[in-house]
Amino acid sequence: MSRTILALSRVGKAFGLRAVLKDVSLELAPGEILLAAGPNGAGKSTLLRIMAGLSRPTTGSCETDLEPEQIGYLGHETFVYPRLTALQNLAFWARMQGLAPTEAELEERLSEVGLAGFSRERAHVFSRGMVQRLALARVFAPDPKLLFLDEPSTGLDAQSTAMLHERIVRAAKGGASVVWVSHDVSRDALLATRLLALERGRVVHLGDPEVWLKERAVC
Repeated sequence: MSRTILALSRVGKAFGLRAVLKDVSLELAPGEILLAAGPNGAGKSTLLRIMAGLSRPTTGSCETDLEPEQIGYLGHETFVYPRLTALQNLAFWARMQGLAPTEAELEERLSEVGLAGFSRERAHVFSRGMVQRLALARVFAPDPKLLFLDEPSTGLDAQSTAMLHERIVRAAKGGASVVWVSHDVSRDALLATRLLALERGRVVHLGDPEVWLKERAVC
């Protein structure tokens, strides 16, 4: 697929008689930040799971040349294990991906998300924001080529959100593609290269984020 890292062609998804996605087509390039917007129930999370290979489309196709270990996904479930320390959580996730980072490398990843002083604390004592930062460390740690983030700023304060933005931009500059579902589109659109807007499962905009924001402001 040359300079295309992911391609969707006329993707649809139905649960029983209820269609949640209809005829979605797009191509994603390396280094792109695609922001997904739309009201609750528009199909954003379902589309993200299909793009990440976690769900099959009912119709159409979703293709990538990447291996599963090159893809990172953060959904609404953090997969943080409360009885393990932050360091043990990262080490466990790394082993599941066939990786063997050193303790120093894991400590560095925790430091990047502001958890350097909590590496040996069990996750059950963490606040919601700290749990989210640990989950972010999990998905960023293996430097995926394709990264899916479903409302990743959930529970984060302003400083942690700034850290998240910096990590997303850094990943994209390194050649990774990021697909990002946001609950604060007017803020996060500033970092996006393109914006995908869904309404009732259909694409109503795919292109310049500023154009979509201006159209919404007029409405």
